[in-house]
Amino acid sequence: MQEFMKTYRDNIEDIEKFLIETIRSIGHLKHKEDNNFNSLFKVFPSLELVYVCDDVKLIQISPNIYRNKQSQLQIGASRKYIPYKLNFNDSGVSISQPYISSATGDTCITVAKKEHGNIYFLDFKVLELLQRLGLIEIHKEFNIVSKSFYFTTAMVMIVLALFTIGYSSYEFINSVFFKSGLSIESIFKPVIALTLGLAIFDLAKTIIEQEVVFKNYSKNSSSEYKVLIKFSITIIIALLIESLMVVFKIAIDNYEQMIHAVYLIGGVSLLFIALGLFIYFTKKRS
Repeated sequence: MQEFMKTYRDNIEDIEKFLIETIRSIGHLKHKEDNNFNSLFKVFPSLELVYVCDDVKLIQISPNIYRNKQSQLQIGASRKYIPYKLNFNDSGVSISQPYISSATGDTCITVAKKEHGNIYFLDFKVLELLQRLGLIEIHKEFNIVSKSFYFTTAMVMIVLALFTIGYSSYEFINSVFFKSGLSIESIFKPVIALTLGLAIFDLAKTIIEQEVVFKNYSKNSSSEYKVLIKFSITIIIALLIESLMVVFKIAIDNYEQMIHAVYLIGGVSLLFIALGLFIYFTKKRS
């Protein structure tokens, strides 16, 4: 949703100009009442709700008219709070800031027009409006397939993460109670497995959050960078733990092989430096 609102704010002047000019070109809204504003709904695919109030007491005098239904419950409701949110221009038209509609639950904007002693309120769904103007592209069928694929993949990753955590627990218990006893290796190996399990689960969770639950349509790749950075950090931590285990093991068994531990730590350090440079240039670019 943040991406939608940023796109809306970046193009707010063009969007408002489009709405004002289109409403002005279709003539008097009063003439559209006879057919429940069907002609308006045809002109504006993003239009989701129309209702009318008198401009003196601001009492709603019409039902809530949706694209395919009506609701009579709102007739007689007071709308005195509305003028604080609207600023009419010389043509008697005002456009509100985006808000969550209590009638539909969607993020919308309201266009109000004074006409013949009444105020006509037109609620436009922000997402549909941005699509209509070509500011974002969403293909519903492909979106369903994409979400299904991401969800299936993420769930498999979560299962694998659970198996990894189970394996680490099994190895630790087996080493302590059924093998030679507690050792450095028996401690560090489960820790590495747990860290990898956590990395896999964290990646799966991020995929579900960004691609399934809160679908990200942003053209900005910063969200993708965040996934890569989080996963890389977890992997580097696992490698550092492995390096520490190698140092202890070599120090105990064969001190002459310590150079190999140095090579391993040096390689991890290079990864750490590369990740730091990646984060720096990514932030600098954004």
